[in-house]
Amino acid sequence: MIPRLVRACRGEAVDRTPAWLMRQAGRYLPEYRKVREAHSLLDICADAELTSKVTLQPLERFDLDAAIIFADILLPLVPMGIDLDFVPGKGPVIHNPIQSPLDVEALKLFDPRDHLSPTLEAITSVRTQVNQDTAVIGFAGAPFTLASYLIEGGPTKNFGRVKSFMSNEPEAFLALMTKLREVSCRWLTAQAEAGADALQLFDTWAGWLNPITYEKQVIEHSRFVFHNLKGTGCPTIHFAVGAPHLIELLSQAGSDVLGVDWRLSIDEAWSRFSMDCAIQGNLDPTALLGSEQHIRRAVIDVMQRVDRRPGHIFNLGHGMLPQTPPHSVTIAMDAVRSYEATAA
Repeated sequence: MIPRLVRACRGEAVDRTPAWLMRQAGRYLPEYRKVREAHSLLDICADAELTSKVTLQPLERFDLDAAIIFADILLPLVPMGIDLDFVPGKGPVIHNPIQSPLDVEALKLFDPRDHLSPTLEAITSVRTQVNQDTAVIGFAGAPFTLASYLIEGGPTKNFGRVKSFMSNEPEAFLALMTKLREVSCRWLTAQAEAGADALQLFDTWAGWLNPITYEKQVIEHSRFVFHNLKGTGCPTIHFAVGAPHLIELLSQAGSDVLGVDWRLSIDEAWSRFSMDCAIQGNLDPTALLGSEQHIRRAVIDVMQRVDRRPGHIFNLGHGMLPQTPPHSVTIAMDAVRSYEATAA
């Protein structure tokens, strides 16, 4: 049986809208917080059994159509020679950021099967534990987003360092993106071989670029990734935050599905790129902080705008917020199913 989400990614008609949520496994769940009391994020990612356990936690609570493997987009940077840490209250910190062309040259390519095997083992394990109609999603960071973290040294408010590097060291930036696209390709291919049914490329920070810069220095590298993933047989999803000004370009990178945030209504977003490309996302994560009436109204608005068109995957427009009440997710999933039952 082909998972419902995979069929929707391909634009095929399905019996119900597949639904999953970015960061569906994470800090908003008390069972996840209990795991974190004893283990750091990197500890979990280094242990296949813990990774599998955390990945499956939301599926044990909610009516979801996919399990996205618990990991972090920055994990592949460690075998490249990067000193990465996750600091409570601050997030990821890179202690040896990219500052010069020599730093780019020093970055190493690697085989994910040798260096990131716990995640791959967890994918295989999760695939055997969920039913055949539930998809397992693998993911990676897009070259530009990885480059941003590498150059900035962590989260940033203005991306001044990476933009300066792009303009002042264009050849080194090209070399960096070329290495990172190879890393993303290898990592996603390994996840597909381990049993992932679909693959998502997170270009979280692409929205900070203007269309000219994105087209000139970034899109070719995302396009390279998607082109090289075609041989896996897995449908691909492309997601960027804060990027309505890039939506046409993002859709031209070659993915099967385009993930969109909440800054455009989902029907307007879909009207701006090919009908052959499926769509995912759009619900504002803050909607899940509201009352039951507010949650149901927000979910129904998304569903009505799609109007049961094939190729729709219900999701948030970004990751789940840590303060989200778990019961709000139950309400949202019920709203999706109830709407479909009444609209049938």
